[in-house]
Amino acid sequence: MNLYIGGYGPGIVTPGGGLTRLASPSFLAAHPSLPVLYAVGELARGWLTALSIADDGLRPLAERSSEGHSPCHVAVHPSGELLAVANYGDGTASIHRLDPRGAFAGEPIVLRHHGTGPVADRQECSHAHQAVFHEDVLHVTDLGTDEIRRYALDGAPLEPITLPPGTGPRHMVVDGPRLYVVGELDGHVHVLEGDGRTAAAPASRIAGPNQPSHLDLADGLLYVGNRGPDTVSVLRADDLTHVAEVPSGGRWPRHFAIGGGRLYVANQYSGTVAVFALEAGVPAPTGQAYEVESPACVLIR
Repeated sequence: MNLYIGGYGPGIVTPGGGLTRLASPSFLAAHPSLPVLYAVGELARGWLTALSIADDGLRPLAERSSEGHSPCHVAVHPSGELLAVANYGDGTASIHRLDPRGAFAGEPIVLRHHGTGPVADRQECSHAHQAVFHEDVLHVTDLGTDEIRRYALDGAPLEPITLPPGTGPRHMVVDGPRLYVVGELDGHVHVLEGDGRTAAAPASRIAGPNQPSHLDLADGLLYVGNRGPDTVSVLRADDLTHVAEVPSGGRWPRHFAIGGGRLYVANQYSGTVAVFALEAGVPAPTGQAYEVESPACVLIR
């Protein structure tokens, strides 16, 4: 198991394996079958970079525009034939074909979107935040318009899912017919089935402002990073009941990854990736941490 850490520092960090220099690689994704990683360059003129995994580190394979402003998320279709990126700055998403080497092929499909929400300083325009492939549908969370936009794989628009005004959907995870979405602006975890919302619960039990970041599902438990309280919450996936809430091991937990019985939390403002053991599903500090400048994403491969 290898750990790759992206962020707003000088590049991608592989603990024990050095640094691959890239501009603002704030999110990473892995090809499902090839030794290839993908990184966004979260810049005003956004970029995508494909990197081959070699014994001596990461080597550039291909690069192209993300077709938007400030890309913040990238995902690969399970077939390994398509890649999607969400551009936060202008709300644009894009779909890119991949060739047999994992490099980019052909012209991208550009999915532009417009709209606003009631939170004037955060929802002044569309803000695409995450792209997820599920059952050959591309789902894109739009923090700016309180929607989960949906597209066929050829880019044809499908009916979006609309969340309550001011939700600010950020990240989501799919489990069968259920879609779990965390609202960055309302501080809640929402459960969606079909086109409707069935339940919601606060992401944190600690009083005060909270801007939840990432969420993931493992063994029937839902894990949520809370920025403000600087904690990781654990909820039961079936009914969103509270199981535990623990300090994140640093400040501003922007992202985390789960693997090998461990939870790795990227604490952006403290420059650390804290390592937790999962004991009956509850994160327990191991005392281990990696020092990484402004970490924003952890990828286990």
